[in-house]
Amino acid sequence: MTNQSQLTFEVYASRNIRLGDLEIARALPIRERKMVGPWCFLDRFGPVAFGETRPMDVAPHPHIGLQTVTWLLAGEVRHDDSLGYKAVVRPGGVNVMTAGRGIAHAERTPVENSGQLSGIQLWAALPDAHRDIDPAFESLAQVPILERPGGVIQLFSGTLEGTTSPAPHYSKIVGAEVAVKDGATLILKLDPDYEHALMLLDGDSTFEGRALQERKLYDLGTGRAAAALSSKRGGRVLLVGGPPFPEAILMWWNFVARTPEEIATARADWQDQRRFGEVAAYPGPRLEAPDLGRLAAPNPVS
Repeated sequence: MTNQSQLTFEVYASRNIRLGDLEIARALPIRERKMVGPWCFLDRFGPVAFGETRPMDVAPHPHIGLQTVTWLLAGEVRHDDSLGYKAVVRPGGVNVMTAGRGIAHAERTPVENSGQLSGIQLWAALPDAHRDIDPAFESLAQVPILERPGGVIQLFSGTLEGTTSPAPHYSKIVGAEVAVKDGATLILKLDPDYEHALMLLDGDSTFEGRALQERKLYDLGTGRAAAALSSKRGGRVLLVGGPPFPEAILMWWNFVARTPEEIATARADWQDQRRFGEVAAYPGPRLEAPDLGRLAAPNPVS
């Protein structure tokens, strides 16, 4: 039985970056924490209100070795990819793209929109046995909802408290939005073999008497069988987790690989228009890959 005094509780500030007109808080990867379970990338974007502008417009770009997961709190994001899939994700639904051996996609605010945008994008590293599978895409209009006395959980990835999201994944994993009611406490039952982390998305929430702040990652480590979240006025918290990832990964731009040679080959294939295909539904030019250099890690796009 784990002693409570031995449990991890570390707080990491996000890095602020810009992606076009969007300000983004990047919580993973950072120097102090590269992964939480299979999750190797976490961007928090928005909230932003806009008029005639379209704040998200990420031109076609490639991915290998990972899954992208797009979860919104407000607004809409349109996905187009080189397999021909088109989908608009809205709050309550999730887009999961499996890059496998290679895919290209674009993401943008659709022409018809609510004038709001707020959400997160995560990447999950694919394990070695699956990282070269055929690419795929799935869009769910509504993820499983778990009603609790203290609030509501929307499970967009993996398994939590005996419920499993139908979104496809290749490792044990959990990703959920936890909405805590005002004046209430919501107790999450966790798998103690998982690493877990929290991020306050909006409103207010406390964990074990500690007030959570937005745009910070709260690393809970392993060994926890439960987590109690409380709120005075209501708040939403992101929960992510999974077993410690057993493989060392190499991230560069939008690629998750194992060796520098794989990265160099993927970059050359993108630049030479091999492997990834074209995103025919996107009206503009695609992105060019950064210089390879010494595999310094440029900011990935999403």
